[in-house]
Order: sequence, then structure tokens, then C-alpha cells
Amino acid sequence: MNWITISSEQEVDSIYQSADYSIIYKHSPRCATSLMAYRQLKSEVNAASDIEIPIYIVDVIQNRKESMAIADSFGIEHESPQILVVKNGSCIYDASHEDVSLRNSLASLN
Repeated sequence: MNWITISSEQEVDSIYQSADYSIIYKHSPRCATSLMAYRQLKSEVNAASDIEIPIYIVDVIQNRKESMAIADSFGIEHESPQILVVKNGSCIYDASHEDVSLRNSLASLN
């Protein structure tokens, strides 16, 4: 599973229009909770090499417009750290802060 950096609103729109599952992680490099969640998530992603769902990351400080476009597009209140599972323009799972987990995100697919 490779990380894909979101750096434009067009990329957000492309994810929104996709019929496939995607995972989006919203990260703040200024927040200790976000840094801990990111480390945990990176570990889980590295251990899940067989998962073929794209996982996107957006820096909520550097890419604020894109972060807000995610919140607006999927109708989810902005938080950081935050993980979303999306498909067909809908958010089917979201969690924030200490609840950010790849395992829980993948469990939402069943």
C-alpha cells in the first residue's frame, strides 16, 4: 500500500468521483496527537502490504484548501488527525484523534 499525497482540489474531486474505496488521512505536523496517530498508521500500512485500497495523506497546514475540500465534499466535520474511508462520493467511515486506525477503517468495509 503506497501513500499518495493530496496537493490539489482536483485530486480531492477525483477521489470524490471514484466508485472505488479510498482511505484519506488528514495530518497536522504541528500536533503531537497527529504525529502519534501517523506513526501508528504508518506501521499498520507497512504491515498491510496485501491491501490494494489507495491511501491518501493531506497535510492540513500546508494544504488547507484541500483539507477543507475533503470536509466539504464528503460532508464530514474537519478534524485532525482524521481518517476517512470513502466510496462513490460518500464517507462510509471516519474517526479522529486516538481512534485513527487502519484496522478499524478496513473493518468498515465489511
